[in-house]
Amino acid sequence: MFNTGSVTTVDLNADLAEGETLTATDRAVLDEVSSASLACGFHAGNVAVMRATAAICMVRGVTIGAHVSFRDREGFGRRPLDADPSLVVADIVEQVSILSDAIAPEGATPCYVKPHGALYNQMGSDPVMAAAVVEGTVRSGLRSVLAQPGSAMVRPTAGAGLALVPEGFPDRGYRSDGHLVPRGEPGALVDDPEEVGRRALSLAQRSGLESVDGLWVSIGAATLCVHGDGPGAAGNARAVRAALEAGGVRVRPFVTGPPSRQPSP
Repeated sequence: MFNTGSVTTVDLNADLAEGETLTATDRAVLDEVSSASLACGFHAGNVAVMRATAAICMVRGVTIGAHVSFRDREGFGRRPLDADPSLVVADIVEQVSILSDAIAPEGATPCYVKPHGALYNQMGSDPVMAAAVVEGTVRSGLRSVLAQPGSAMVRPTAGAGLALVPEGFPDRGYRSDGHLVPRGEPGALVDDPEEVGRRALSLAQRSGLESVDGLWVSIGAATLCVHGDGPGAAGNARAVRAALEAGGVRVRPFVTGPPSRQPSP
């Protein structure tokens, strides 16, 4: 979270443009978030859905980020890969370029990088992969990258002069060591919208939440993510936004993009 005077402010982001077309769920989630990380085609999505999503972002004042990943559409980017770091750097640059070209006709530009799935997890624990993500971000011309707080990304982002935006996940379970419960294990996903909303408010106001082990985990997050690829994504996004606003927390992008435009008549 970040403070503006006496008001607690937090960014609310979602991972979107991961289908072959713009879905009703995507539209509903975009009603609630302040930032959207758009898939760049390597794990999901295509140029048409990138542009369609960006068009809505521009109308609604939602900041756009590049949701980069391993080149793994078959595994939705969630399979751990023994990727060459130099290839990861090149792939990040390529993905940001693909997204930039796709959304330029809408007057939009990507403002940050958020790695996806296995790449996100690996950069958090592997200094070599973290350095590759940082180099790819720098070479892409972007200056902000999302990561879990306290991860292996802290040192290389500081060394490169990048803004590391710490991220929290109200719709995912945490272990007592501060790591996310791996998908497929009990407690990995939180699917009750009211509980997701309560956890989001706890992250914003108390800088932490309760782990699956029943212990308190401190998580200082400047942005909260609601995953956009699940059946409950729209309900979770609405619940989180409502809980934050009811708790006096202002939802605002951590970085702003081009000015929003008015919808066509």
